[in-house]
Amino acid sequence: MINQDANSIRVVVAGEASAPKVELFDDDKGLVFGVIPAITSTQQPQTPDTSNPSSETPATIPSTEADEPIELTVTGEREGEYNAQNAPSSTKIDAPLRDIPQAIQVVPEQVFKDRQVTRLDEFTDNVSGVQRVFGFGTTSGYNIRGFFAGYESLRNGFRDQGNQRDIANIQQVEVLKGPSSVLYGGGSSASLSGIVNTVTKKPLDSPLYQANFTAGSFNFYRSSIDATGPLLSDRSALYRLNIAYDNANSYRDFVNSENFFIAPALTLQLGPRTTLTTEYEYLNYNYIFDKGLPLDPVSLRLPVNRFIGEPGLDPTTGSVNSLTSNFEHNFSDNWKFRQGLNVTISNTEVGNSRVYSISLQDDGSTLDRTSSVGAQKNENYTLQSEVSGKFNTGSLRHNILVGVELARFKYGYDVFEAPLAPINIFNPVYGARPGAFTLSFAGEQGADNVGVYLQDLVELSPNLKIAVGGRFDVVDSFYKDRPTNTVVNEQTDSRFSPRVGIVYQPNISTSVYFNWTNSFVPQIFSRSRTNEQFKPEIGEQFEVGLKQNLFDDRISATLAFYQITRQNVLTPDPVDRDNFSIQTGEQRSRGIELDVAGEIIPGWKVIATYAYTNAEVTEDNNLNLIGDRTAGVPEHTTSLWTTYEFQRGNLQGLGFGLGLVYAAEREVSLPNTFTVPSYLRTDASVFYRRNNYKFGLNFKNLFDVKYYEVDGYSLLPAAPLTVLGTVSVEF
Repeated sequence: MINQDANSIRVVVAGEASAPKVELFDDDKGLVFGVIPAITSTQQPQTPDTSNPSSETPATIPSTEADEPIELTVTGEREGEYNAQNAPSSTKIDAPLRDIPQAIQVVPEQVFKDRQVTRLDEFTDNVSGVQRVFGFGTTSGYNIRGFFAGYESLRNGFRDQGNQRDIANIQQVEVLKGPSSVLYGGGSSASLSGIVNTVTKKPLDSPLYQANFTAGSFNFYRSSIDATGPLLSDRSALYRLNIAYDNANSYRDFVNSENFFIAPALTLQLGPRTTLTTEYEYLNYNYIFDKGLPLDPVSLRLPVNRFIGEPGLDPTTGSVNSLTSNFEHNFSDNWKFRQGLNVTISNTEVGNSRVYSISLQDDGSTLDRTSSVGAQKNENYTLQSEVSGKFNTGSLRHNILVGVELARFKYGYDVFEAPLAPINIFNPVYGARPGAFTLSFAGEQGADNVGVYLQDLVELSPNLKIAVGGRFDVVDSFYKDRPTNTVVNEQTDSRFSPRVGIVYQPNISTSVYFNWTNSFVPQIFSRSRTNEQFKPEIGEQFEVGLKQNLFDDRISATLAFYQITRQNVLTPDPVDRDNFSIQTGEQRSRGIELDVAGEIIPGWKVIATYAYTNAEVTEDNNLNLIGDRTAGVPEHTTSLWTTYEFQRGNLQGLGFGLGLVYAAEREVSLPNTFTVPSYLRTDASVFYRRNNYKFGLNFKNLFDVKYYEVDGYSLLPAAPLTVLGTVSVEF
């Protein structure tokens, strides 16, 4: 039996004396493969000897049973539709997740399709302990395990600063819970509590063509194409091409967006053991900036469509260009060399529609505003060289990774501000225009990073494994004032980030694990009042958990208990609170997380989460802050997404989906001032597959619940009831 491609299985049956008769037919139990052995005229039927069966001598079949077919039922499932067993792009080694002493959650592409996701950051509904933090149009950040992880993530294991990409090229999203400096260094706050890694689609060796069109509420239109297959008959050159375009208004007044995305990829088989994959991504975007509502309780009384900017101002436009190459050579079945290169450059031209709230006046309804314009540019350059292998030392089995990473990051920006007339948020009268723009601030920041890392997953016995590793980083960072071309701060930080973990597996379906790890983030934006360099912020985590496979490994569940402590947090200097800081702050997060994903029975898929997160300030110069919760993090969250598709009968191909997302009340800022209320959102879907076609309707926020997203500076009302209709074809 051979897998010819993702949708085809080839079965070969050979007879000993002559070819057998083969029949294929449907049955209530599924597809039945019948084989009738050929019996020659000289062959005499015999009664099989069951007293001493042998696998080497085939038993003949009595003539009375010669006409009865031998039934061979072949069953299977598409690996990783909801239940991914590996995340090699994040773990960097060839090992199943059950062997990794860390909570790692994977959201495969199929979940995105079933939920009809239109933005990448919607995956946060399907991972425990993670919340979306809305950013600036194309960017999003994340709260992970109680702490803000910044507007930075990974793409195929490379740093991706502040870039929200199109979902058309997404194979899966992998979330590494807890500090991640051991593999990815200390370049950002994301390494303190966890990191998000997006894995893109790669070329396939079998032809596959998909086209999708979606239309829905608020004049949303989107089309996409995914094509892949071999370029040469010997399959030594493979390609993949993803193209997407969307155009939409918004549930927010006067807000709209337009995006175009293209991503070609090419894989070359340079030799029997050598491949080179090159990927390019280009995103062009255009949107009206919308930073939501003022961070004040009165905003909770406003309608969700209320816009505090000015209609008719210039939009924000920009582009993201990314080039990635991965060269891999297998020295043997056990040893591999990989070299990866990534260059990502994004440019944003900020139009003067970027309107910000300043503060509400004493009447509680008049909002002071400002408008800004200016350009921004992000540059990321990363080179990774790694050797991984498996070998034995005595009775110990090693799975080792050794790597070197060279990275450069630079972010430059110019901000020109202009006064803008106030607006009454309860009775807005639009038509104001910004005054004269003057340079407010302009800066450039960046870092050169050299990291050397080592990781070894050691099998002490078949059911006991330990993971040890560490990374040593040297980070040269700077912060420069552009108008004066003066380096405000320049510093070098170096640190070793260790990790130790252990996994005990009492049976093939159960893993109990523990890990200790830490991380660091350089602080380059300021120095102390005495002009001393600040130490890096430190994160330390203790985690214990259970990974359990259920229903013959169709369902995987992860239960984790953790504590993360952040030290060297900057707090205001008591001598000059407005201009300087000191490093006396500490924050701690303790929590419980549960993630369950997979297929309970054929056709019934589920992904569910629960998280308890207690993240608070434990030390601060301001004693009133001690005990305050971190912003935007609910104490309790839970979610469910499940679909069922009829597998046979007259209803075959018809399916339904149901989603629930609950979040408890959240503090909007630190220090705590007020909370946004809890909410329970309901989503639903109905779909039908027929041959190569799929038709679907998705209902998001089915009962039109009013709730909010927070970023510590403003409130953004979430979308009301939204309906999306999709037609897909695959051939």
